[in-house]
Amino acid sequence: MQWRALVLGLVLLRLGLHGVLWLVFGLGPSMGFYQRFPLSFGFQRLRAPDGPVSPALGPAGPSGPSWLQPPVPGAAAGRRRAPRRPGPGMCGPAHWGYVLGGRGRGPDEYEKRYSGAFPPQLRAQMRDLARGMFVFGYDNYMAHAFPQDELNPIHCRGRGPDRGDPSNLNINDVLGNYSLTLVDALDTLAIMGNSSEFQKAVKLVINTVSFDKDSTVQVFEATIRVLGSLLSAHRIITDSKQPFGDMTIKDYDNELLHMAHDLAVRLLPAFENTKTGIPYPRVNLKTGVPPDSNNETCTAGAGSLLVEFGILSRLLGDSTFEWVARRAVKALWNLRSNDTGLLGNVVNIQTGHWVGKQSGLGAGLDSFYEYLLKSYILFGEKEDLEMFNAAYRSIQNYLRRGREACNEGEGDPPLYVNVNMFSGQLMNTWIDSLQAFFPGLQVLIGDVEDAICLHAFYYAIWKRYGALPERYNWQLQAPDVLFYPLRPELVESTYLLYQATKNPFYLHVGMDILQSLEKYTKVKCGYATLHHVIDKSKEDRMESFFLSETCKYLYLLFDEENPVHKSGTKYMFTTEGHIVSVDKHLRESPWKEFFSEDGGQNQEGKSVHRPKSPELKVINSSSNCNRVPDERRYSLPLKSIYMRQIDQMVGLI
Repeated sequence: MQWRALVLGLVLLRLGLHGVLWLVFGLGPSMGFYQRFPLSFGFQRLRAPDGPVSPALGPAGPSGPSWLQPPVPGAAAGRRRAPRRPGPGMCGPAHWGYVLGGRGRGPDEYEKRYSGAFPPQLRAQMRDLARGMFVFGYDNYMAHAFPQDELNPIHCRGRGPDRGDPSNLNINDVLGNYSLTLVDALDTLAIMGNSSEFQKAVKLVINTVSFDKDSTVQVFEATIRVLGSLLSAHRIITDSKQPFGDMTIKDYDNELLHMAHDLAVRLLPAFENTKTGIPYPRVNLKTGVPPDSNNETCTAGAGSLLVEFGILSRLLGDSTFEWVARRAVKALWNLRSNDTGLLGNVVNIQTGHWVGKQSGLGAGLDSFYEYLLKSYILFGEKEDLEMFNAAYRSIQNYLRRGREACNEGEGDPPLYVNVNMFSGQLMNTWIDSLQAFFPGLQVLIGDVEDAICLHAFYYAIWKRYGALPERYNWQLQAPDVLFYPLRPELVESTYLLYQATKNPFYLHVGMDILQSLEKYTKVKCGYATLHHVIDKSKEDRMESFFLSETCKYLYLLFDEENPVHKSGTKYMFTTEGHIVSVDKHLRESPWKEFFSEDGGQNQEGKSVHRPKSPELKVINSSSNCNRVPDERRYSLPLKSIYMRQIDQMVGLI
């Protein structure tokens, strides 16, 4: 009997070890959570269509997934080598169904399902659903939360700064006790054509919102959410064409512009007394930089202020705001690695030393790259485009992994990873949901093929969970951080890709996102953050960007006749989704020569009348854009291979 017990024990031990490997290394269904959407991305054993498993390849080929490998020299955009013809057992287009868990359904059925016309009635239904989503959230905020900053949609009450715990930066960085959600939603009301509510909301902001508050806020969040919205709404009110309907305000005397000026002046102390010109991350709106302020800031937070500050300067005719923002951008740019051209994600504003050496496209860096390009689109400053092109080349050289061509050749599909800024070596195996903005940025520069592939990766994750986890480990094929705070980045890229391709597939993606939000996040008084994307538990918070971005992009995706698309005016969206018309007025800079003349800061670090920005070093500055990005229009149809790959990725075939 003892030997039988011993044998049974050994068998159970072996089964237990297999179970651990099954769960840890993603070799199985992982407790059933992923059975519905088998997203594998090359980690299964590769099979030839009619052949057995190749034992030489192992779980992921001879040397592991290509995402784990160093980038291939010469694989940057515009100079990628021609892909080799896939051999037996290699991951070429014909093998996607096997590698990604598909069953090989033919392209005709797929194209019939997704590439056919999206019925006008269905589009109108989805447009109305997106508008209803915004109205439900906005009305409940006004009924239960205003004048506080945010709505707690589960308990139907308002939320303001956490006065009891100043260290609660998750709340206090964003909430400044200035009716944030109302301010942030102004231009969404206009885009949806609700002139009466827009006019009412503007008057309410003018009459009730003040920035003379004892509130310590993050400079970046106050700039993109509040300053940007005030400037956008001001431009809508004063637009002589009034494309969205009559959004004029009787006796309007530029009050929103004056409020924007007041807020920006209160943010200016962040730029003083720093040895690098990179701003402090936080200021108190009444007293300036707190005495115990942190000297460390993220690259995106310090380097993504130029659009809003530049607009304000050009509307006021005052160079101060654009200069301090531009000086911060150039200071960060001059700290990039001489070897890779990459920047890190956290820097010391006094020493210029990189505290965080991770370089990627997500949190800490995302909008820095976005605003290099968008600043050029708005202001026409050539150096902004030169910096963006050099940065994009470094991104393609060191962050982009996977096969060289998006839709053909062997290897894993393209992915952008996190690397060490100095060596380009892989630092971890996760990406975060903020990176989902990048396909939209690629659309603006015309790299539509790569945008399609990267968007497909994020949509595949959405299909698996009905939301995007804040951080996803692509090696383990599981979330590292499980919450989803109603972020807009995937919707934004979906909208821009539809505008670029006009392929109905992206309308289906938008419908899927809309239905997921309705199913999993709608609560009694609004839409709630998902605490856990798998079990769908919720947190009692509806951040302001849900109304200013997520609902806006969903609405515009389905509203083909919107003035944004039909008025003839070129529009650009800020990183917070605020709409700005691109016109000659913003490209006129009477102080342009000041940026290259002698001047700078006095000994106290305060700006003088004729400032000088740090000298710009340009590396690899040959332009990838032959024309102004905002004038480019794309009607490129999706190739059927893209569509099959996407379908296989999300487990629909």
